[in-house]
Amino acid sequence: MRLNITIDNTKAILRILDLHDVKASFFIEISITGKLKNLIKAISSQGHEIAFYNKNSTIENIEETKKETEYFLEKQIRGIRQKDVLIPSEDLKMIGFNYISRIDHAHVLFPFKRLKTTTKITEEDGLSIIPESISPYSQLPYNDFIFQFLPVKYYQNMVFETLKNDDFVLIYLESWQFTDLNKHRFSVPFYRRLNAGKKMEDKLDALLNWINEKELATSRVKDYIF
Repeated sequence: MRLNITIDNTKAILRILDLHDVKASFFIEISITGKLKNLIKAISSQGHEIAFYNKNSTIENIEETKKETEYFLEKQIRGIRQKDVLIPSEDLKMIGFNYISRIDHAHVLFPFKRLKTTTKITEEDGLSIIPESISPYSQLPYNDFIFQFLPVKYYQNMVFETLKNDDFVLIYLESWQFTDLNKHRFSVPFYRRLNAGKKMEDKLDALLNWINEKELATSRVKDYIF
């Protein structure tokens, strides 16, 4: 059931991206990649980037899945996102990755350590290390929770002001946020239920419409890095 919900949510995201002619990077959780081949092919055929999200896979699992996915896509997988389980960058470089997208834990309370977090792309063992974007003014990170929580107008202002200071803003969302939690009653924190489902679709549609109106450039991660 959860897999079907993920597929439906992703298709909704794809429709919105297509409507605004925006290309994005999709980080697919490694353990379910084999069950999502048709969806992954659809994402890639529409011009979006396929990358990996490592939840708890070993380097051996990652390498095997990478080879299988590249074989049926006939395209190279260049990026990987990590949060809880951190595979050493030198190991990821050895199996053909070019960049790591790092994210912090989203929480309703924001730790002050974010004030010292760099937002510059660095290099480690030959890989580009992409940090989570943070507003230099509000000090809020551009994670999935912030997009879901903030009013669209405030979020747009935050993006606009950040681009005056930084070269780019990395915005990411999670497909579960597009789930109708009134229909599918998953146990999630109360603050995570706010604006989920159709409201998330409307917010993403409004943000992309604003981005195009302001003629702000958008890019898949791999295109920006290379």
